[in-house]
Parts: sequence; C-alpha cells; structure tokens
Amino acid sequence: MNIAVFSAHAFERPHLEAATSGSHVFRFLDVRCTPETAILAEGCACASIFGNDDASASTLDVLAAHGVQYLALRSAGYNHVDLHAATRLGIRVANVPAYSPYAVAEHTVALMLALNRKIVRAHSRVREMNFSVDGLTGFDMHGKTVAVIGTGRIGSVLCTILRGFGCTVLAVDPIHQASLEAIGVRYVDLDTACTAADIVSLLVPLMPSTRHIINARTIALMKRGVMLINTSRGGLVDTVAVIAALKTGHIGYLGLDVYEQEAGIFFHDKSDTILQDDVLARLMTFPNVLITSHQAFLTEEALRNIAATTMASVDAWQEGRSSETELNQVAR
Repeated sequence: MNIAVFSAHAFERPHLEAATSGSHVFRFLDVRCTPETAILAEGCACASIFGNDDASASTLDVLAAHGVQYLALRSAGYNHVDLHAATRLGIRVANVPAYSPYAVAEHTVALMLALNRKIVRAHSRVREMNFSVDGLTGFDMHGKTVAVIGTGRIGSVLCTILRGFGCTVLAVDPIHQASLEAIGVRYVDLDTACTAADIVSLLVPLMPSTRHIINARTIALMKRGVMLINTSRGGLVDTVAVIAALKTGHIGYLGLDVYEQEAGIFFHDKSDTILQDDVLARLMTFPNVLITSHQAFLTEEALRNIAATTMASVDAWQEGRSSETELNQVAR
C-alpha cells in the first residue's frame, strides 16, 4: 500500500520504516497537510498526519477525492481532525492514544526544575566564565502544592513523580483514579486547584470545554508568582491573558512545550527568518519564560511506539480488521 506521510520529520522516518511489514511504500512529504497540499497524497490509500497538520473538512474532501480511505494519526490528540467529515467521506481515522506517558510527564518536570533552578541562565553564565550565583535562587519542590489538570495516562505518571518529590498534589479530572488517591493525590475542582497551587500543570486534551481553560479569571485566582506549565495543547491557554499576568508578575514562571499558533513554526528551522508571530515574540522576551518546540514526546521509546501503533492500525485496515485505535467506524 502507498502511504503519504505528511510533516515527515527526519527523527521519525527510520522508526516508521522499521515498523512496516515491507508491504507498504512510504511517500515522505516535508510539508504540512493542508487543503492546498493534500493533493500530494494522490494514489495513496492511506495518509498519515502529525499533530500540527490540518485535517479539517476541506482537507479531507481533497484527500478523499484523490483516493485516501484511511487516515493514520501519529499523535494522541485529534482536535485537528473533523471526524464528522471523515465519517461522511468514508475515511477511517486512527490515532496513537498511548505512546509513552513517561516522555511527556518527565519533560513536564524538566521544565519545572529548569525554571525553578534557572538552569538556562546558569548555563549561559558559566559559558561566559561568569561563575556568580546571584539571582539564581530557586525553591524546594518538596512541600509545594502542584495542581495537575488532567489525570489520564500522562497526568497519572506526573502525579506519581511529584509525590516522589514530596509535593502536595491536587488533581482536576471528572474521573478519579483510585490508585492516585491511594498515594495521597486529592481531587478538587479547577477553582480550588488554581487558588491553592504553587505550580499548575496542564495535561488535558483540547476540546471546546477546555479551550482557554487558563484565562484572565482562572489566573486571577492563582497565587502571585505561580508557575504555569503547559505540555498538552496550546489552545488550553489564553496567551494574551498570560502575557498580561507575566508583565505584572502575577505569573512568576511559564513553561511551554506547546503554543496555540505553533503550526508552521514549531518543528521548523526559522533561524534565518523574521518571526512574524508578535505574541510568540513577546513571550520570548521574558527571562522567566522557557519554551520548547513541542518536544515533550520526543524520546526513542515514544518514537518506536508511535511508529508501531501507527503501522499496526494501517495493517489491520488493509487486512479488513478493525483497530482498537480507530476513532470512527465507517463502512469500507
């Protein structure tokens, strides 16, 4: 089967090739999947897309018109896919619901520690032969209260790590995990968590009910100097409200691995161009902001699992079987 792989990155190609049974031919495409580029999948029964690709109804119309019948996501999130349109067009869609919760949870903690202990600033100083530690004072994680918004696979791992640090962990999720409660995690509502937390970490999926869950109102509830970490989806945060809070010092630390308008920026080398996104440019001026380019998932283990799950769903479809990772079921 011919498979068009959009947003194909060098770091994932070897894993996809290793995961195939040999009966598939990849058409690796460096471009994002959009209504304008979807025609590049012509002659492919399957298209595979990444988290920043566009799988809106207009894109799916083009894919279907050029023979695509199966859409294999190389991501857990699927807010960028119009499932109703896919079903209407007879395109089956599968995601990768679990690849490595440890990868994202550990990166989340890395952002917390790097911001807290000012690792980036300290590294820059030492490279300039400045061994002063003035201005590098951090705080003990032990005894701090951390709000974990979302206790799915990744959030559960994060809660466990934070309890190991000796943190008080407040969880926000409609589904309570008994295993987390057994280690001292306490479930509360969002407002209570925002009010009590020294650190707020976002690990919920992006959907209409969670878009801009962090906004001017919820920020106002937080302690002055709070640390905010987002390693889930950029749309969870009202970035303009966050910038306003950074300017007043209400938010004391901000760690982002995702950004609402990251498509076309993250995963690309923009070092020789002028950044046109004024909001992102403003964020990058703050010394207490640490941004990584959607790399929280990027471990060898995660890449192997993403490739294996993606190709397993494609193989199942080719053999006329349903995959547990399918998000819709349509007549073939």
